[in-house]
Amino acid sequence: MPIAFITHRECLLHDMGAHHPECPDRLGAIQDRLIAAGLDMYLNFYDAPLVTREQLLRVHPPEYIDFIHASAPEQGIHHLDPDTAMSPGTLRAALRAAGAGVLATDLLMKNEVRAAFCAVRPPGHHAERAKPMGFCFFNNIAVAVRHALDAWGLQRVAVVDFDVHHGNGTEDILAGDMRTLMVSIFQHPFYPYSGTENPAPNMCNVPVKAGLRGEAFREIVTEKWLPRLTEFAPELIFISAGFDAHYEDDMASLGLVESDYAWVTERLLEVARKSAQGRIVSMLEGGYALSALARSVTAHIKALAEI
Repeated sequence: MPIAFITHRECLLHDMGAHHPECPDRLGAIQDRLIAAGLDMYLNFYDAPLVTREQLLRVHPPEYIDFIHASAPEQGIHHLDPDTAMSPGTLRAALRAAGAGVLATDLLMKNEVRAAFCAVRPPGHHAERAKPMGFCFFNNIAVAVRHALDAWGLQRVAVVDFDVHHGNGTEDILAGDMRTLMVSIFQHPFYPYSGTENPAPNMCNVPVKAGLRGEAFREIVTEKWLPRLTEFAPELIFISAGFDAHYEDDMASLGLVESDYAWVTERLLEVARKSAQGRIVSMLEGGYALSALARSVTAHIKALAEI
C-alpha cells in the first residue's frame, strides 16, 4: 500500500517577511530532495483541502477562528506577535495546512494508504486553543486528532512530538482528554518555556538540556516513550515532525542527525503495527536548515515507506 504525500502550492504563499526562518523554500527543499532520492515513485501525491469551520471548531473557539480570518491582510505583512505574522497568502495556507491532516486521516481510515506525510506550512503545534504563536495559527495536528476521534470514532489516538520546541499548543488542547496520549521531547529551558510544570496524566513530556545527541535521544524513546505508547495501544499515531533538533539547525542546540529520525520512525512503526494497523500520519512542524531539513524528511519518509 502506498504512502501519501500531501501538500499544496498555496502553502508556498504564506510569507512572514524577508529572512524569516519559516520560509517557502522549506517545502521546495523537501520536494527537490525526495525527487533526487527517487522516493517520488513510492508516494501518492495529494493536494491538501481547505479545512472546514466545523473541523476547526473541534479545536478552536469560534471567536478565535473569526479573529484569524479578520487578521488576514489584503497587502503587506501583519504581525500577530513578534514571531508570527500574516501576509495575503497566509490564511489559505493555514487552512490548507490544517486540512492536510484531515485528508491524511481519511485516507488511512479508508485503507487507501498506510501512512501519510503532510508537507505543509504554516506549522501548528504552538497554536493554542485561542492564541497564535511560534509561527503557528491553527493547530494542524490537534485538528487531525479530533477528526480521528470524532468523525471516525477512534478511542485511542497518540501524538508524538520530536520538534526541538515544546508543543505547547497541542498540550493546551489535548491535556486531560484521556482518549489521547502525547509523548514529546523538547530542549529546556527554551522557547516556549513550557511543558515542565504539572503536566496532565495523558502527557509524557521529556525536557532535555542543550547538547543532547542521538544516543541519549534513543534512550529516552526506548525507556520513556515506548512503554507509554505500548501500554496505551493507540489506534492511530500522529507525529508532529519537527526537524529543528538536527545538529545543523542553528535555531536550537540539540544534535540529532538523519539516522536518528529514521530510527525513531522505525520504532513508532513497530508500535503502530501492534495496535494501529500500521497507521501513521506525520505532519511537518519545524526545521529551518534547508539541507538538513530535506535530508531528515527524506530519511523519515524512507522509514515510513519501509524502503
